Amino acid sequence: MENLLQTGCLSLGILCFFYYIFILLYAGFRTSISVIWILGGIFFLLLRHGLHYQFVHPQSWVRYAVAFMAIILAVGVIVLALIGSRIIRGMAQEPEDGLPYVVVLGAQVKGTAPSRALRRRLERAIAYGKENPETRFILSGGQGPDEGISEAECMFRYMADRGIESTRLLLEDQSTSTAENLRYSDVLYHLKDKKVGILSNNFHIYRALLLAKREGYGNAEGIPASADLLMQPHNVLREICCILAENLFS
Repeated sequence: MENLLQTGCLSLGILCFFYYIFILLYAGFRTSISVIWILGGIFFLLLRHGLHYQFVHPQSWVRYAVAFMAIILAVGVIVLALIGSRIIRGMAQEPEDGLPYVVVLGAQVKGTAPSRALRRRLERAIAYGKENPETRFILSGGQGPDEGISEAECMFRYMADRGIESTRLLLEDQSTSTAENLRYSDVLYHLKDKKVGILSNNFHIYRALLLAKREGYGNAEGIPASADLLMQPHNVLREICCILAENLFS
């Protein structure tokens, strides 16, 4: 049993390090909180070392450190399961047809082109827009220091070029976070008392709806867009970290 636990910790630690390298190569150095995989790798390797040392020196103080790390791991697994299950349920939401407004949440723009994540959101918005010709879209996102244009302008160009009438595309180009996306969109277009769709990548829907409720949206529902499966473990873990931070520090 001791050897099995050590082997498991070693395998998980190495897996975390390899996934971190994959993220850097696939998504880039600026991928948010990717360092958490390095910390996870260090944690599992330290736990493996502690288990080995405790096995050789059973009366050492290290056994207390190992017990403490085991408690942290158990709590972490419980938190991941509880919040992760809600994120997964959010991924499976089916939006109502004929929503009068849909807020498309912004994501990174590379130069003047949408990132992979943003392109998936826009393709979902276009599909919904063609099925629901009366729906108007609020394209929400400001311009970051490394972006050539605002996220809202990028979304406008992408959707207009693909057949969505420009009169149906409303811009909010000052926000820098999901909470600001929702807050500033309401300031401009008075959405809190209206039936509104919130469109984002599927892993983001649960948190987006939590923030919408916090911002006073009384009748919002999620419209999940697809997500990159290779990045989904990181995306879900990042969402869990953001949810915890928003509840602990807001």
